[in-house]
Amino acid sequence: MSDLPLSDRDSSRSPAVRAATELLGSMRFAISLLTVICIASVIGTVLKQHEPLVNYVNQFGPFWAQLFLVLKLNAVYSAWWFLLILAFLVISTSLCVSRHAPKYLADIRNYKENIREQSLKAFGHRAEADVPGSTEEAAKRIGQQLVKGGWKVKMQQRDTAAGPGTGWMLAAKAGSANKLGYIAAHSAIVLICIGGLFDGDLVVRAQMLLGGKTPYTGGGMISDVAPQHRLSIKNPTFRGNLMVSEGTQSGTAILNQSDGILLQELPFSVELKKFIVEYYSTGMPKLFASEVVIHDRETGEKLEKRIEVNHPASYKGIEIYQSSFDDGGSTVKLHAVPMDGISQPFDVEGVIGNSTEFVRKLADGSQDKVTLEYTALRTINVENFGGQNKGGAAGTDVRKVDLKQAIDERLGAAHKTTDKKDLRNIGPSVGYKLRDASGQAREFQNYMLPVDTGEGQPVFLLGVRENPAEELRYLRVPADPEGTMDTFLNLRQAMQNKALAEKAARAYVQKAVDVSRPELAEPLTQSALKALELFAGQDSKIKGPEGKPLGGLQAISNFMDSNVPEAERERAGEVLVRILNGVLFELAQQVRQQAGHKPFENDEKTQAFMTQSVFSLSDAQFYPAPVIFMMKDFTQVQASVFQVARAPGKNIVYLGCLFLIIGVFAMLYVRDRRIWIWLTPSNGASHANMALSTNRKTMDGDREFTMLADKLIGATPVQKKTPGGSV
Repeated sequence: MSDLPLSDRDSSRSPAVRAATELLGSMRFAISLLTVICIASVIGTVLKQHEPLVNYVNQFGPFWAQLFLVLKLNAVYSAWWFLLILAFLVISTSLCVSRHAPKYLADIRNYKENIREQSLKAFGHRAEADVPGSTEEAAKRIGQQLVKGGWKVKMQQRDTAAGPGTGWMLAAKAGSANKLGYIAAHSAIVLICIGGLFDGDLVVRAQMLLGGKTPYTGGGMISDVAPQHRLSIKNPTFRGNLMVSEGTQSGTAILNQSDGILLQELPFSVELKKFIVEYYSTGMPKLFASEVVIHDRETGEKLEKRIEVNHPASYKGIEIYQSSFDDGGSTVKLHAVPMDGISQPFDVEGVIGNSTEFVRKLADGSQDKVTLEYTALRTINVENFGGQNKGGAAGTDVRKVDLKQAIDERLGAAHKTTDKKDLRNIGPSVGYKLRDASGQAREFQNYMLPVDTGEGQPVFLLGVRENPAEELRYLRVPADPEGTMDTFLNLRQAMQNKALAEKAARAYVQKAVDVSRPELAEPLTQSALKALELFAGQDSKIKGPEGKPLGGLQAISNFMDSNVPEAERERAGEVLVRILNGVLFELAQQVRQQAGHKPFENDEKTQAFMTQSVFSLSDAQFYPAPVIFMMKDFTQVQASVFQVARAPGKNIVYLGCLFLIIGVFAMLYVRDRRIWIWLTPSNGASHANMALSTNRKTMDGDREFTMLADKLIGATPVQKKTPGGSV
């Protein structure tokens, strides 16, 4: 795009119209628009688009989230200001093309044979020499040579001092497609922007503005949504999502808007027969594929298709893309495991996406309504357990560093790393939320099977977080030899039973005290009971941050800080924890005997179980729910998420891209060259003055003129001197 003087037609207009036309058609204005579009595109790439408002609030805070909503930065490509900028860019570029294209086309047709003889002496590339034959013969001979070389030639007969019609001007041109490159490149911008506008939200927004369509913000069944929230089946352009569960069909797409959704009726419905997903060893999906049946609503025709990523299906001008997958209403069976010692175990069955309400009885006798929301079922969870036993505390021993090995570890393929990966599938998990009567909810994720984390003791992972912006925090409950958490739960309840606690303490003392010193039995028993009382949170003097009794290892630490001199705390703490471990072991033996299980053996597996139990019992007091819902069984139902699009503007965009490629190549690789040769009579022969002009001064142009001057007139080019005298 270039700035050119106003035409005569422009000069006849009013000053305001002329100024507006000059602004819209200027290169500076178009570049400014392109700069703003580039900045907006960067924002649209960095900032996730069409996310719920709560996600922006959690990530950026309420002020910035509200600012993003006002400026439509959460939906940049459908924002009114972005579409307006595109429209102005179309107008600006179209105006530029309409004003400049006629001049370029006329320049392509024009040979400029009327150039004056004196003007040839001002060219940087010029040469002169005598050539044999008359001027007419020389002109025809040179013209034929240029035509054979691919030049277009036009000859003009002129008068000279030797007489009328004795001089000939030969004008030749090549590379005129360079001018077409400018027109093609600028037209490409217009076509791409028009295609983008047409396939964007412009048509949908026009229907909302002029056709009375409004976004739907409620919930419920799709069939219950009013007509003002539905777009016609003849809508010329749209792009929406269609979720279909296995064994069902759907024919209504959802168009997400910043303030709700619009429903787009399709001329067909899609039935999902089977959804196929394959995984890499890393747990990332390798293949999405959907075997579908397309049902034509008008004719009843059924068409079977297989849709994969990058292999869409097309029907009646609508493309159906495989976008992602989701849960299609899987059924889960959960078992409620009490954690507070008050609740009773029970079973519940639900469907992912639905909820179940309970009435919970509190410790003071009052009741509280709790809603269990089934949010997610994941049948495959691949985690990396590489480097679990590195320790982390020890530094690098320079005496053991192998330089060659260290270099080899870091050279080679780009995916090579120094960290070894141990990828394992740790089994299914269920996600759910517990929502109280006030609407506050906590999110939980519990794994169905115990996980061996590499520390020698399988554990059940029980995840919890207060809001989606946080990472999940896990309570690790050790699995007993039977593969359940029963021993841990029974041990936790037994700590609150004074009779069992005293029995366990005396059993521990009986094994720990030498029979020759019976006087130590009673003091050790009291110390054991005190340690267990502190650990169980039964000491009313040890309070937590909220004023509730504090238990676990933190309670023992607080007790030591308050009752033991600082110099003796470390040794006294070690003794007290050793006593606690012994009492808990005896207590575990009792609860296993009551449950009819085989007693623990005194080996490394038992030691690992008891060590993890101490940590888990200490952490369990902070678990924010009275029960744990563990998944016992599930029936998975997959759902495929399709993106359906009617995009007639894509053909315009493809045409624009073709024009852009042609234009760029024409401008970069095609040189517009023109040659003039003025022939006058000279002593029975002809004298030739030759000049060449090109749109870009390059070394190729210099070499070409040298070759042509020698070939056509047998002359050496004249080097033009600069004003300073240098060549």
